[in-house]
Amino acid sequence: MTRVIESWLTDMDGVLVHEGHAIPGAAEFVRALRDKERPFLILTNNSIFTARDLRARLATSGIEVPEESIWTSALATAQFLSDQVPGGSAYAIGEAGLTTALYEAGYTLTESDPDYVVLGETRTYSFEAITKAVRLILGGSRFICTNPDTTGPSQQGPLPATGAVAAMITAATGREPYFVGKPNPMMFRSALNRIDAHSETTAMIGDRMDTDVVAGIEAGLYTYLVMTGSTKIHEVDTFPFRPSKVVDSIANLVDLV
Repeated sequence: MTRVIESWLTDMDGVLVHEGHAIPGAAEFVRALRDKERPFLILTNNSIFTARDLRARLATSGIEVPEESIWTSALATAQFLSDQVPGGSAYAIGEAGLTTALYEAGYTLTESDPDYVVLGETRTYSFEAITKAVRLILGGSRFICTNPDTTGPSQQGPLPATGAVAAMITAATGREPYFVGKPNPMMFRSALNRIDAHSETTAMIGDRMDTDVVAGIEAGLYTYLVMTGSTKIHEVDTFPFRPSKVVDSIANLVDLV
């Protein structure tokens, strides 16, 4: 590798943890980043939880991460909206991760003529809320989604996620949402700005070719694909783009910090 890596971005599920358990090498990797004071952020498309919630969940698995080192699609969405319409208003469908991020960005949550309808992930989508979103969008509110993931994991199997509900709203309104989370490189650029890092000296570690790697490439980052998550080694060559390097797991990268 010819590039000098000074800052790191890493996905969470499939890279650091799997079903609530730390992947071997993950705690050591994060500890090395902190010990050597490397700028880093842990990225996740999950908009359900606040950064504080996720910090606690990672700590339970043995990975100690400061709250400010976690960047969710909800936080990226709130930052994007604040840049677009400072102090605006939104009708939000989502959990505490999304509503807290919007509040902290100075947004007012309302059902009355909001600037935006913001759709995030939730385990309790209601027909009433979706109907309200459809009517507000038809009335002129702009449509934003935290991420395009159509399904999410659970112990019982896949669950419909943000992208699937967004498709329902699009079918009813004819309006496509703007997705902020991965694979939109917007999320990576907002993360770089947050830690004052530069793309040419930053690496992205991910487990998915179709989100982590492609967005990392589009954001100009050095990309590592790990084999501990979604994308399997035989699938890599089916994509029209390649990661900078494929490694077995996060454990292979500890010595590179």
